[in-house]
Amino acid sequence: MRLPIDQRLGHHLKRVEQELSAAKHSCLRPFKLNVPQYSVLLTLSQEPGLSGAVLARRCMVTPQTMSSVLATLEGRGLVERKPHPVHSHILEARLTRTGQNLLTKADEAVTAVELLLTEEFTSAEAKALVSSLERCSTALAGAADTSARKSSSR
Repeated sequence: MRLPIDQRLGHHLKRVEQELSAAKHSCLRPFKLNVPQYSVLLTLSQEPGLSGAVLARRCMVTPQTMSSVLATLEGRGLVERKPHPVHSHILEARLTRTGQNLLTKADEAVTAVELLLTEEFTSAEAKALVSSLERCSTALAGAADTSARKSSSR
């Protein structure tokens, strides 16, 4: 093994991401929401009228998963989907009043988790961490592009 596991940034990032997801899942349980459902509600509160395909990209899930999440949220009366005024085959999703009310309560719980994490850092450390994470994203996006080009040239 060329790189021990404790020296792999990806391993540390994944561990923290899983721990954050578990903490959010736990605090969302009383609201009968899971993390993907909460992410959809939060995203729609910021960007109403998105299609399922755009929501899937924003929430980093597959289109199939998004279809299931939206069906569940719609069934609970938290989201409504209506045809786009111009492109009637595209369904736009929006929060209902019930969905907005539930999101407000659930977001308080998730914000508490986020603050618990944020409070571990000084303001300067938090800014540096965000900057470092952005650099990670940029590097990996470049790696994915390079890998795709290599695969297509074979």
